[in-house]
Amino acid sequence: MTDTPSAAADTSSAVDAAVQGELRLLDPDVRPSPELVGALLHPEFTEIGASGRLWDRDSVLVALAERPGNGVRPLTASRMRGVQLTPDCVHLTFDTDDNGRLAHRSSLWRRTEAGWLLYFHQGTPYIDDEEL
Repeated sequence: MTDTPSAAADTSSAVDAAVQGELRLLDPDVRPSPELVGALLHPEFTEIGASGRLWDRDSVLVALAERPGNGVRPLTASRMRGVQLTPDCVHLTFDTDDNGRLAHRSSLWRRTEAGWLLYFHQGTPYIDDEEL
């Protein structure tokens, strides 16, 4: 990729689209809905959860559907950064706080005919060493 204003705008637009998708997935009004989440997940989506569990698209959507009342707590995201790796792939990194459970997170978003979809996600728990 060249370092021209239009190339920079394309990169910014791609990263912005991935960030907006990630923020929608973190939205407590979206997370409990298999339909809304499913619209943001690539058909080949996989995840390594913060618990170490391996997930695929179907298992994530089934787990959401089986949660009555969808006891989904809001996650607080911070330090979100993104880089466009290729014209059709964006890598995001960020941290989340789930009621004191901290995780470093990494997501790969792919551009498809349907728009930007989450292709891979990994969460790794960590301890805030500032509190030690």
